[in-house]
Amino acid sequence: MKTLHKTAIALAASSLFASGVFAQAAPAAEAPEASPITANVTVVNDYRYRGLTQSNYQPAIQGGFDYAHESGFYIGNWNSSISWIGDQNSTAGGTASNNVSSNIEMDFYGGFKKELIAPGFASDFGVLQYYYPTKGFNSTFMQNPNSTELYAAQNFTLGPVTGFVKLSYAVTTLFGIPNSAGSMYPDLTMNYDTGFWGLTANGHIGYQYIAGQPNTTSGYATTPNNISYTDWKLGMTKDFGGGLSAQVSYISTNANPSWYQTGGNQTTWAGRGGANFSLTKVF
Repeated sequence: MKTLHKTAIALAASSLFASGVFAQAAPAAEAPEASPITANVTVVNDYRYRGLTQSNYQPAIQGGFDYAHESGFYIGNWNSSISWIGDQNSTAGGTASNNVSSNIEMDFYGGFKKELIAPGFASDFGVLQYYYPTKGFNSTFMQNPNSTELYAAQNFTLGPVTGFVKLSYAVTTLFGIPNSAGSMYPDLTMNYDTGFWGLTANGHIGYQYIAGQPNTTSGYATTPNNISYTDWKLGMTKDFGGGLSAQVSYISTNANPSWYQTGGNQTTWAGRGGANFSLTKVF
């Protein structure tokens, strides 16, 4: 559920192109080509996706691999530890028959990314499959959380300012929400390179539109689309070089507290504001 794969490719490319080896008293050696394959690993104090905690405000470990061809085509896989599926299906004492759980989210994606408009303005089109290996799955108590989205994004570079606008469209039900095929998530992300100590300011805002009339027989909200919400983030990223970076941010939402819940017995609001810290290494 993340945009880390695109950041990982950019960080890896910058670190690879920044290095060069020259022999003394001999012609300069050619710089090695950047590898089309990169890997990344992250530790974070709370896995947030579109503003909502996926790990019940607990730490998560994440990582993945990307392959980017010079033609612009790419594929990748990204994974994270999670708890939200088990949290949302837990009951008092854990004795009921709807104890569905999953400890990992696996994302598989592929697409095409190329500077079609001008240098620094890459267009990105692709498909993303969210896959959750579940234990004790029972369709009587929950819908399948696996989801598929199509996305289109336009990246931009304007001096020290970079970012992208993006639209994600669910072609299946979204994360097990009944009748939610056709849900959309438009978002804007902007970054400003301060030019000081490798610091970049980050800002993000998105709107999760949930399509369809929720299924009233399953205990979900009864008003169409009252579970749609806005999320936002303000933060700072520090580039240490060598593919290592850290980020600190504040994330919040206006998600419906009575619907987006987590934790044992579903007593905790999943979209409350909070600080987010992470450390990422790109190889």
